[in-house]
Amino acid sequence: MAEQLPLRFAFNPELSFRQFHPGANTEIIAHLKHAAGGHGEPLLFLWGEPGTGKSHLLNACCREACDRNLSVSYLPLSSLRECGPGVFDGLEHQDVVCLDDVDSVAGDDVWERALFNLFNQSRELGNRLIIAAQVPPSELPIHLPDLKTRLGWGLTLRLQPLNDEDKLIVLAAYARSLGLDLPPQVARFLFSHRRRDLSSLKQLLDELDHATLAAKRKLTIPFLKTYLHNLASDHQPEEIGAQDPKHAGD
Repeated sequence: MAEQLPLRFAFNPELSFRQFHPGANTEIIAHLKHAAGGHGEPLLFLWGEPGTGKSHLLNACCREACDRNLSVSYLPLSSLRECGPGVFDGLEHQDVVCLDDVDSVAGDDVWERALFNLFNQSRELGNRLIIAAQVPPSELPIHLPDLKTRLGWGLTLRLQPLNDEDKLIVLAAYARSLGLDLPPQVARFLFSHRRRDLSSLKQLLDELDHATLAAKRKLTIPFLKTYLHNLASDHQPEEIGAQDPKHAGD
């Protein structure tokens, strides 16, 4: 059992509810906070398309539970599948258990039986399960009928994607956390010329932060255009520092 302890507490404490821009999901955040405090429904099933922030919210639930001195476990099942369902051993005694990417084990009979047992045992002990997937319980390819029924017993919450204005707010906040000045016009240019999922945009901001520091330049539209052109041409970002002197003050 001792070797499993790091897995049980492997949530990211930097991901909190305060850092999550709710958009149209304010009511969902309230339900998650309530469950993370050990209250309400014994099962919450959170689902939504990729990039909507499910993993962030499960980590935030873990932090909330820890702040309330509750025992908590976070298991990203897509990463732990090779470890086998033994990772569930003893989890029924945790006050709050967050299972991410449950889609990745749906259809595996051994995992399904282990999840079924965890659900029953946790419920009997009065503890909370918070589960995340890309689809609702009814659409999971689960073979075990009793498990599919039980996953539908809880409160099912659909996480709504952020609209464009909300995504711009999130990008601005992330840029500030990097110490990067992201003017509104640059953010809108970036948003209109790249993939709009937040994960890709945040990764690009990380790269731009390094590029502007290396070139000792501010992040402007001319700088961004050159950077994106270099990416498309498979050039190294360092070439930005040698561009036309007329943009030196950008």
